Amino acid sequence: MAILYLTEQQAWVGREGDCLIVHIPERDEGGDKGAGKGKRERKMTVPMLKVEEVVVLGDITMSTPALAALLDAKVAITYLTRYGRYLGSLNPPLTRNSLLRLAQHAAHADPERRIAVARRLVVGKLRNMRTILMRYHRQNPDMLVGAAAESIRRCISAAEDANLKLVDEAIEESGVDRDPELEPGEMASGRMNGLGPLLGCEGAGSAAYFGVFSRLIKCGWAHGFSKRVRRPPTDAVNAMLSYGYTILGNQIASTVAGVGLDPYIGYLHSSRYGKPALALDLLEEFRPVIVDAVVLGLLNNRMLEEKDFERELNSVKMSERGRRLFLEKFEERMQEVITHPTFEYKVPYRRCIELQARLLGKYLTGEVSEYVPFAVR
Repeated sequence: MAILYLTEQQAWVGREGDCLIVHIPERDEGGDKGAGKGKRERKMTVPMLKVEEVVVLGDITMSTPALAALLDAKVAITYLTRYGRYLGSLNPPLTRNSLLRLAQHAAHADPERRIAVARRLVVGKLRNMRTILMRYHRQNPDMLVGAAAESIRRCISAAEDANLKLVDEAIEESGVDRDPELEPGEMASGRMNGLGPLLGCEGAGSAAYFGVFSRLIKCGWAHGFSKRVRRPPTDAVNAMLSYGYTILGNQIASTVAGVGLDPYIGYLHSSRYGKPALALDLLEEFRPVIVDAVVLGLLNNRMLEEKDFERELNSVKMSERGRRLFLEKFEERMQEVITHPTFEYKVPYRRCIELQARLLGKYLTGEVSEYVPFAVR
């Protein structure tokens, strides 16, 4: 099963039997709808049995019969703008496992258990960031990349011990800045539900990682990346990172709901109205090994060029071709088979996400003693 990405603007989706029929309008050379003699439309038939989720990007219409059939088949539909900004989702009903959600809420209300889960999530994220740096450092030795990897190692040790002093030492020795989104006072006082020191570890590790990320890029053109900029992305690399994190985060939210957890009750991220905090929690572990890896692969293999990006005022977005290519390589990455670091059998990355969600559920219900984060070697 796979994700169906609908990207053709002005397309509409209907249903015939057990299949979705995607009607794609014919376009002229200028990219507008075809008009006049010989106007045709293309049709694509997609069996619903092969669809795990549908992602709608932009001006695309889905008929009520198609939506109803997808929801009845327990397939989630996610709506994004043409450029990847999340709009909303249609999800099948939650599973009947109410006891799992009660356990999830109870752990969220227990400061000790909440911090325990958050710590494991941060450790998993930092380990995967360090792995990405070490892989590139082995191929192309770079003193600054090696130093950043060592800084992240110190942050991992600090996160495991929840020792803020170790974080300060790691920052001072590496020379990196604290995460600009985290107030120093919050780290020092340990506010934010007791997560202050832990967020300090995450912020320091992320600063070290993105401080040398541009040194991993060998695309041959001025990509403009110097630091992580989220809203809005100001260069091609940040545009791809933001786009990829949005796509992956929404897929994780669907997976979390599918196993019976509440996507809106998280442990590392604060739970606020409309914020899928648990999906964002699990996203942290998979950002480096899925999205960052796709971005580096596209650039270093010279698959994208400067013309594949569009500048609007002070922001940069991918072109239509760029988005399609990104989604193609993103899906290839999600289907790539690896040996799961905990269970030690071969599964695709998409299945790894589900396994982590189920493993978290088993921790919350007391079936296992701790949550083991997803960390590649």
